[in-house]
Amino acid sequence: MSTVNKSRFTSLRLPALSLLLAGALAVGLVTPAQATPPNIPSTATALSELAALRVAGEGSTSGYSRDLFPHWSTVSGACNTREAVLKRDGTNVVTDSSCAATSGRWYSPYDGATWTQASDLDIDHVVPLAEAWRSGASSWTTSRRESFANDLAGPQLIAVTDNVNQAKGDQDPALWKPPLTSYWCTYAKMWTRSKYKWGLTVNSAEKTALQSMLGRC
Repeated sequence: MSTVNKSRFTSLRLPALSLLLAGALAVGLVTPAQATPPNIPSTATALSELAALRVAGEGSTSGYSRDLFPHWSTVSGACNTREAVLKRDGTNVVTDSSCAATSGRWYSPYDGATWTQASDLDIDHVVPLAEAWRSGASSWTTSRRESFANDLAGPQLIAVTDNVNQAKGDQDPALWKPPLTSYWCTYAKMWTRSKYKWGLTVNSAEKTALQSMLGRC
């Protein structure tokens, strides 16, 4: 190939290559790796489980304390539940000798924010501890409450933006929903599965909100 022709060939290839790279980056931005807790039910299963939940008025928070739900228990070695969720829900997570995440990338599906510092994330109890207390956990043993607070087998724990989690507090879906409406369906599935798995009750406004959110699936 002559020098002139080679130059023309290269000039034709570069724009095409740039477009391909831009497209790949765009796809990465639109569909980032998301936190995905295990055992999120299908819509049909979630609706069935919601229908099976006992509807009752919420109990009191009298006697409630987070200390009654021992959390961030040791999973293995130096790693506790919080660190296990950070590693599960992030990408390229690097931990130090004490199992603390020193770097990584996390996408919070509640609000669509991406973080590179673990300190910007909270591990949300999808069904908050105080909400669980008001809907049946007040009668549990401390051991059962600890199992609930560290449930890695179900969709009860998820890494999300810290101030979004703090804004949620202990509110149920009738009072608080994730800022991203596109996540309402998944959130309702996770909430319903946790309440069903642990035998907790729902109040009527909470059930109505969950039915509406599942209707978006």
